Amino acid sequence: MKLTKTITGKLLISILCLEIISCTSPTSESANANNQQAETTKQVSQQTNNNQACTLVEDGFGTEGKVNIKVEEVVTGLEVPWGIAFLPNQDMLVTERPGRVRLVRDSKLVEKPVATINVTESGEDGLLGIATHPDVAKNRLFYVYYTTDINGSQVNRVERWRLSENGLSASSDRVILDNIPVAQFHNGGRIRFGADRMLYIGTGDARNPQSSQDVNSLSGKILRVTPDGQVPQDNPFAKNPVYITGIRNTQGFDWSDKSTLWVTDHGPSGELGRSGHDKVSVARAGDNLGWPTTYRCESGKGLVTPSIVWRNALPPGGAAIYTGNSIPEWKGNLIISTLRSQHLQRVVFNPQSPEQVQLHEVYLQGKYGRLREAIMGSDGELYITTSNCDGRGNCPSQKDKILRITR
Repeated sequence: MKLTKTITGKLLISILCLEIISCTSPTSESANANNQQAETTKQVSQQTNNNQACTLVEDGFGTEGKVNIKVEEVVTGLEVPWGIAFLPNQDMLVTERPGRVRLVRDSKLVEKPVATINVTESGEDGLLGIATHPDVAKNRLFYVYYTTDINGSQVNRVERWRLSENGLSASSDRVILDNIPVAQFHNGGRIRFGADRMLYIGTGDARNPQSSQDVNSLSGKILRVTPDGQVPQDNPFAKNPVYITGIRNTQGFDWSDKSTLWVTDHGPSGELGRSGHDKVSVARAGDNLGWPTTYRCESGKGLVTPSIVWRNALPPGGAAIYTGNSIPEWKGNLIISTLRSQHLQRVVFNPQSPEQVQLHEVYLQGKYGRLREAIMGSDGELYITTSNCDGRGNCPSQKDKILRITR
């Protein structure tokens, strides 16, 4: 049974302020995730001044999903597979956080890495996101986001690589964006090409919350650049790659239409006396998602109010809008891989009020451990990766896996 309450205005603020929220360790992925097996989800919908309702999930993560799905094991033997990019022939390029780009061909993991990148790896950094150029069939270009050392100082970097004709090796082509702030935690790392053929780059606040509000900082943002690393003329801030501000640590976003992003973000894990409260927000060019100014379902002038917030930390990994045909009930829904809470989260937005959540459900609870990537494949199926060998899970003898979700 799910209990939902709608409380507005000052009454909600008063109730929320009476709650005591304990702080946990300062790692964003190890924030409090108690009651993850809870069968009951209590929610509060806070009405904001712009008539957008924010769903606050007070207990657990959601009701058990009702749609029948099937999980197929594609490959095993990976070490923290952080991102997947698909090639036109349905080969997969997969990043492993220690610094390897791997090739999956005909559902088999090729033993020799396509590329080995010199990364620094501690906490949440290393080799993270990957994306292919919109014209990859012609130019063989792909992009990676990774942490490296420059003259004794760590930076996060986006670099372009060129794949060989046989797909078995690659060479560095050029640095696309450099000197993205880095820290042991909160490095973001997801990169995706939009329908506008621009590269979008999710970054973390690098444990400097105020940098998320600074448009002159690359941290705590979604950035937007051309495939060559230039600033597009129609970016919201002139001559600036910053596209969306006010982010703590995003590892997942996707487009509901050409100009609208659904963005996941990790909630705090001790900063400013706060913890938990991961969220999904609806965002457009120039929007400010509020971190660290707002928290929970709070609203503020000029700030985007989240659409859904979970009090207990998920925290969210990759996110993809389901566009396949195998599971028609999921069409157009946001599917989120979660880490400590170890499940797939399905979020359904209200077609009549597109910034409000209509339904959310939990799938695969605890069956495959920590889940990192979520992405639609070139075959129209959903792919996810496990992240059980990242130092926070139980690494099995088969190591991490890529899974295909179908009917």
